[in-house]
Amino acid sequence: MPKQIRLNAFDMNCVVHQSPGLWTHPRDKADRYNTFDYWLELAAILERGRFDALFLADVLGIYDVYRGGPQTALERAVQVPVNDPLMVIPAMACATRHLGFGVTCALSYEHPYPFARRMSTLDHLTNGRIGWNIVTGYLESAARGMGMTAMEDHDTRYDIAEDYLKVVYPLWEGSWEDGAVLRDRAGRRFADPARIHRVTHEGPYFRSSAIHLCEPSPQRTPVLYQAGASSRGRQFAAEHAECVFINGPSPRVIGSIVADIRRRAQAAGRDPAEMLIFTMMTVITGRTTAEAQDKLADYRRHVDEEAALTLMSGWTGVDFSRLDPDKPVPAAHTDAMISALESFTTNADPDRVWTPRDIARHAAIGGRGPVVVGSGTEVADALQDWVATTDVDGFNLAYAVTPETFADIADLVVPVLQERGVFKHDYAPGTLREKLYGPGRARLRDDHPAARYRRAQG
Repeated sequence: MPKQIRLNAFDMNCVVHQSPGLWTHPRDKADRYNTFDYWLELAAILERGRFDALFLADVLGIYDVYRGGPQTALERAVQVPVNDPLMVIPAMACATRHLGFGVTCALSYEHPYPFARRMSTLDHLTNGRIGWNIVTGYLESAARGMGMTAMEDHDTRYDIAEDYLKVVYPLWEGSWEDGAVLRDRAGRRFADPARIHRVTHEGPYFRSSAIHLCEPSPQRTPVLYQAGASSRGRQFAAEHAECVFINGPSPRVIGSIVADIRRRAQAAGRDPAEMLIFTMMTVITGRTTAEAQDKLADYRRHVDEEAALTLMSGWTGVDFSRLDPDKPVPAAHTDAMISALESFTTNADPDRVWTPRDIARHAAIGGRGPVVVGSGTEVADALQDWVATTDVDGFNLAYAVTPETFADIADLVVPVLQERGVFKHDYAPGTLREKLYGPGRARLRDDHPAARYRRAQG
């Protein structure tokens, strides 16, 4: 049986996400990001196209590495202004029945106790369609905004993440037993206190002694996404993530990351086949090859390469304005998003030499991911080739123009994949986890680290 391809839409609650400058295109609606109309229209398109989820990126702080300050980011709207992604999810969930929502929340700047309540609330309001993309943050400007003198170094941030999970896991999985909620109107008993438990944790970074404020939600623990491709990030993903979001410009780069994550998952005692791995891609498609190429040419007239370098500078911690635009990008160690820099150096792909000018052109549409252009049939061919070559399970699809890019995929690419038997015709019932893994799978697997916090029933 052919491998089923998973599709997420990749967006952010801002004007410019991964295609700097294209908000100026006459058909782009990204500058309506601060209205419910934008998000409801997008959700309807995605559910029509049977997308698994809307994957919402987020970032605290401003991209102020390029030219040593925030001016370019502010002027060109490079992921600023940016609104809270959690606020738009309930409205979209109310307007859809099946679409999932993976939301990025940095654990570096919020105590796990209120965060656990926020995610449980969303899991209730979405009927179990919420996922959490676990990130640790990468911008110094965010750390300064939160009153810190500097951001913690890269690996320490993952140590903090490990301690964070040791608070939220028992709150979600063990504070309320499955039978704790009675809803006994006649007996005036909503819950059985004997089956509700205090969670106490004293770790190197967090202390907490609390009863979880929410009754058990449909999934208890949200579907766990993770988006870090550094060595430390891959290990974290192998131990904790159900869905992993990776990024890179070529199958060679992506294939090696996928293989390494699956090896690590197996070594951690988890089933590597259960790990759903998504890579980012931007699709530009039309009814014919020529129409798709015309769209690409049209889009390129609106790109902003300086804004693209502003984005890349923020991701990597390297000020690209200080580099020779036509010399290879050197390998360097920073405490920003390490994998973002590595994917454009010979460390990742010795067959390709990237200069800052090359990176600016590449990142101007779709950020760090590849751009696939062609008819619906040609795009479907490319997606299947990527799956066969890299062993990814699916794609986080960024947009060039929104919502046009997503509507084109829903109308022109998805039907071809469905005809080939590699994409669902209908959603599976149940929670997001059940839609991804099958009926009866609303809860995390028993081999997941969070499962050890569950309590024996009765």
